[in-house]
Amino acid sequence: MKISLVTISFNQAPFLERAIRSVLEQDYDDVEYIIVDPGSTDGSRGIIEKYRSRISKIIYEPDRGPADGLNIGFSNAHGEIFGFLNSDDILLPGALRYVYNYFNSNHEVDVVSGHCVIIDEFDGVIRKGFSERFSLMRHAYGTVVLMQSSTFFKAAFYTKAGGFNSSNKVAWDGELFVDMAMQGAKFAIANQFLSGFRLHKESITSSAKLSEENKVYQKYIFRKIMTREWRRSDIIIHALLRVFKHFVNPRALYQRIAKGPIYGRDAK
Repeated sequence: MKISLVTISFNQAPFLERAIRSVLEQDYDDVEYIIVDPGSTDGSRGIIEKYRSRISKIIYEPDRGPADGLNIGFSNAHGEIFGFLNSDDILLPGALRYVYNYFNSNHEVDVVSGHCVIIDEFDGVIRKGFSERFSLMRHAYGTVVLMQSSTFFKAAFYTKAGGFNSSNKVAWDGELFVDMAMQGAKFAIANQFLSGFRLHKESITSSAKLSEENKVYQKYIFRKIMTREWRRSDIIIHALLRVFKHFVNPRALYQRIAKGPIYGRDAK
């Protein structure tokens, strides 16, 4: 079972080599690794070239943003299972073998999400991050999280969903998961830590812009899923779903209370 993994690289030289090595040093061999770089100017391409002989395909061409870059990468992929790793994140040792074993033993599952460790720019662990059981309704109300770097899905459902929405500049991964769910994909949670999700000064998750952009996305995705606008009565539903979210995932609640939120926090 071939796993195709795409990394989009753009001016993340301080972290890129760690991302690449985390893939190349996996103990699972049937991996197709594709790197897309639309025009880095910070030495990233030199790092990529250092590993050219071990990378399945390198694509140097302009794109219209991260979602478009991922679509370009996956259009060159041949695996049965897809995943994507940001150039500042890492896979944990044994992650891809675990993913293979999971899909090989759970044929009915189309999308599986594991958990991750949240790391800083020096690979120090800030806290743990937990994926939550996905549902369209909970996503519409912004009360479910899948750890993107620990999420893998069948290529057939990526194609069925039409790939990433290239115009989405803030939550292209979330919209893809919505589109796959709307096409009937079955989601599952694996109780395994598969990746390191990095927070640093330049990351989108640590950006002050995230909060406002996320509000725009939430209104858009609510309309897409619920086929209507937000009503005042939805405030009550949202509150109830947030309580439910914490009730069913006490480990995540503990991490939030003890070590702070993941999203919107300031990177040090």
